[in-house]
Amino acid sequence: MKIEYTGRHIEVTPAIRSHVEKQFKKVRNIINGQEAKAHVIIEVVRGRHRAEIVLKWRDHILTATSTLSDMYQAISKTVEKLEKQALKLKNKVIDKHHKATKTSQAAPRDEVAPAPNKPRIIETKRYAVKPLTPEEAVLELEDKAEGFLVFRNASDHERVAVLYRRKDGNYGLIQP
Repeated sequence: MKIEYTGRHIEVTPAIRSHVEKQFKKVRNIINGQEAKAHVIIEVVRGRHRAEIVLKWRDHILTATSTLSDMYQAISKTVEKLEKQALKLKNKVIDKHHKATKTSQAAPRDEVAPAPNKPRIIETKRYAVKPLTPEEAVLELEDKAEGFLVFRNASDHERVAVLYRRKDGNYGLIQP
């Protein structure tokens, strides 16, 4: 973990740095050696010591601030707040991971999904089947709004046939 220091109206001494390093042990354990960057800002305003720590970890930014009369206590209090936030974030990530594995394990893999409903006949229509030649059927189909005509083919031993209008404007003939 990288730690940067900034002192405002105060010099960041080696003693302050070592105190911050010592306090950060628990935070390092929570982070578990993952890539993180901390920025420690220490300042003195009207005799009050303010410590602020900004931690960038796991695409999150954690911030903690404390203002006390003693600089070392302010640093300790700030690191303590940061520990709570880091622990909360880590548990949230762990819980999210566990929930994802539980839901994927909950679905049985051997079970076959039910087959989709089979298509059913919704509407039935009856047509009068007249004996016509295919040429006569074309003339009659031109007058109809429907795209097909069922007829008895007079030129083929009166077998049932279907004449239909194609998308290209021509006609198709279905014979058994």
